[in-house]
Amino acid sequence: MARRDLQGQVAVVTGAARGVGELLARKLAARGARLALVGLEPDELKKVGETLPTDSAHWHADVTDHAAMSQVAREVRERFGAVDIVVANAGVATGGPFTDSDETAWRRVIEVNLLGSATTARAFLPALIESRGYLLQIASLAALTPAPMMTAYCTSKSGVEAFAHSLRAEVGYQGVRVGVGYLSWTDTDMVRGADQDEVLRDLRGRLPWPTSRTYPLGPAVDRIVTGIERRSFHVYGQWWLRGMQSIRGYLPGIIGRVGQREMKHFAPRLAASGDGPRGLVGAGGVADEKERTERTEG
Repeated sequence: MARRDLQGQVAVVTGAARGVGELLARKLAARGARLALVGLEPDELKKVGETLPTDSAHWHADVTDHAAMSQVAREVRERFGAVDIVVANAGVATGGPFTDSDETAWRRVIEVNLLGSATTARAFLPALIESRGYLLQIASLAALTPAPMMTAYCTSKSGVEAFAHSLRAEVGYQGVRVGVGYLSWTDTDMVRGADQDEVLRDLRGRLPWPTSRTYPLGPAVDRIVTGIERRSFHVYGQWWLRGMQSIRGYLPGIIGRVGQREMKHFAPRLAASGDGPRGLVGAGGVADEKERTERTEG
């Protein structure tokens, strides 16, 4: 599909305070798009917005809060007059064995990554139908490849992939295109936070190339921008991810066998670590936990 000019287009990006969301906002603005930034860190969102070369505004909202996101959607339409692009990017992660996982953190990954994406789509679809716009759901390599020590993240990303594919069939006749973005390990706070766990880092280091390396953020986001310009059904942050689609049917069996061997190898270190249940990783995870704590105490 031919690229569309983004000049004057209104793009909503969730999780825009840092990482993929922040750089995506900057690159969309560089192409003339006007930005609505949504996330849990208002100070960081404000900093991003103040440095964009085009018209922008930011909203402090939890993507899992239906009432809040519905209000954001109304205010974005009032502020900008339309919504042409929505990127459901907000996400959190946790790692470690499922049997030792913190139930609250595990559940929160599902809530933010899966339910939050659905809440985002529900809030903004009326505007996208009106503009015949584009919804891009950010998924992951984790949607294609089940992996041990990542049960919550893989579950959530497989879910949002299926959600986006289903939604595409529902709203396509109304002129709305729905895409899925896939990224492998990319240099963000989330990945750096996961790498602070030595077992998780070493386990990932034993993955076969090219799945074992961490990729720079810039080229991945450039590919996402191109996907948005083309309103693509599938967007791949790293070139080789496209090839994973053709072999994904074989991966659960392969990973199931290899994963058992790797978990047996790391079992003594996991038992010796004695760190207890793991929480959300990275600065985004810290912000999410802070938000929930303040809401509970308030």
